[in-house]
Amino acid sequence: MMAFLRPRMTTPAPLNSTPLIALCLGGMDPSAGAGLLRDVMTLQALGVYPMAVSTAETLQNGLACQQIEAPSMDPVKRLEILGPHLVGRWGVKLGMAALNEGTFRRLAATLRALDPPIRIWDPILAPSAGVGLHDGGELRRMADVLLKDGFWVVSPNRGEAAAAAGLPPAQIQTAGVEILARPWLERGAHAVWLKGGHAPGPDIQDLWITAKSITALPASPRLPGQRRGTGCTLAATWLGLRLLGRSELVAAEESAQRLRNRWSQVFAPGGAGRPVFAPEAFSSLPEAACD
Repeated sequence: MMAFLRPRMTTPAPLNSTPLIALCLGGMDPSAGAGLLRDVMTLQALGVYPMAVSTAETLQNGLACQQIEAPSMDPVKRLEILGPHLVGRWGVKLGMAALNEGTFRRLAATLRALDPPIRIWDPILAPSAGVGLHDGGELRRMADVLLKDGFWVVSPNRGEAAAAAGLPPAQIQTAGVEILARPWLERGAHAVWLKGGHAPGPDIQDLWITAKSITALPASPRLPGQRRGTGCTLAATWLGLRLLGRSELVAAEESAQRLRNRWSQVFAPGGAGRPVFAPEAFSSLPEAACD
């Protein structure tokens, strides 16, 4: 008689209880071209676990942003509730923030208490089309509150940096690098990642600026066309790569290269508005869907 053989029981491997966590604070763009939904897609593609707290609500699509308001629920309370999850290696990205001064101060104080090891602020004046949000004076006041602990990387484009420096739009392309970086560094920023897309010329070159040095990142030929969400995609990618162990400069260089590699992988949902980067899962879009 053959003995009954029981299947061998195996113990499943334990799940990592402390994954790499990227906490995203920013605006809710319902069309997912930018903001929190774009952050989540970008980080998920890198294998980093995203969490999100809305600091702005928008009426927005691929054509334009029609309205920006503060979130209906207190973002600071939401952040406090997430506190027990924010352990191990984690970091924070701050984007659009339509908050009054008191709420922003509470937000900055709560982040200071949570002490994220990696921090990046993508300061946003306005969406790429439609209504605006901040002016240069408001960006400076936000910087006064947020940057004084000295650990933040700030990633403005030249337009945002010029506004913070109190310069007119006519000087966005011509202003000196030191002038554009000064408002952030004087208020305590660890580094300024000045993005070069709004500079003149056929090439794009980002600059990494600290109080002690200016480092030019590799220049690349300017690619044709415009894309929604390049700023938040770059900042979210940088945060994800830093969590994965890249150095600050390597993460900035790789973020720019990843964006360039995906420049042709775009589509306009419903055929309306400016193209957005296709999620990694949609990388096999037919050529007709890309511009």
